[in-house]
Amino acid sequence: MKFRDFLRILEQEHFTLVRQAGSHRLYEAVVEGQRRIVTVAGHRESDEIRPGTLASMIRQSGLPKARFQR
Repeated sequence: MKFRDFLRILEQEHFTLVRQAGSHRLYEAVVEGQRRIVTVAGHRESDEIRPGTLASMIRQSGLPKARFQR
């Protein structure tokens, strides 16, 4: 999955960009009554996300893995 695809899903799920420091962007939303913050560390939106990084960002989001399937 590319960073741009991941960001598109976050935005569809009402995550908003809270702040950015260099290549790290922090997105925030309330998911199932809990405040969730996802750190997206990507230099270019066209880059592929490494599997471990993707799994971590999905866990942070609190969204179901199926939402991120291609």
